[in-house]
Amino acid sequence: MGEWGSARASPVLAALQRIGWRVVRPRGSHRRLERDGWPPMVFAFHDDEEIGPRMLARIAKDSGLRPDDL
Repeated sequence: MGEWGSARASPVLAALQRIGWRVVRPRGSHRRLERDGWPPMVFAFHDDEEIGPRMLARIAKDSGLRPDDL
């Protein structure tokens, strides 16, 4: 977990999309994401919201995101 810093939500979402996640159901700040071979996940952050290291580590565990993807 120590390798994660904090990041704004919009670059995190863009990184998720680059590694194969796609938004299938947007609703306000909640976006349902899907990727083949992974269970669906909900990305529930406003674009300008800061995501801390602990939450980024949790997102990474659920999505396959790595620090160098950002």
